[in-house]
Amino acid sequence: MPSSVTPIPPAGGEPVIELEGLLVCHDDAEAARVAELLPTHLALTLAEPGCLSFAVRPTDDPLIWSVSERFSTAESFQAHQARVSASEWGVATVSIERRYTVTGLEV
Repeated sequence: MPSSVTPIPPAGGEPVIELEGLLVCHDDAEAARVAELLPTHLALTLAEPGCLSFAVRPTDDPLIWSVSERFSTAESFQAHQARVSASEWGVATVSIERRYTVTGLEV
């Protein structure tokens, strides 16, 4: 189920943390798991403080999903990562390959 939200510029000109990439399922069972859990994952993420936009969309390949995230601060991005890893989504999709690039975080 594709979904997205229109980006909102961050207040005060703070740097935006962006994640772009692919969620790569290995088989139809993993893709079905993504499709089943995605609506709740999207709703919870979009409700998080600091989430400027969040989109997960299927691609032409039924096993690959395009992922795009924007958060207003490093703290909000890190809080999202912590919430997701402990969530039903995170536990059920932990074995699915992620090919992500994150920009805006200082290392």
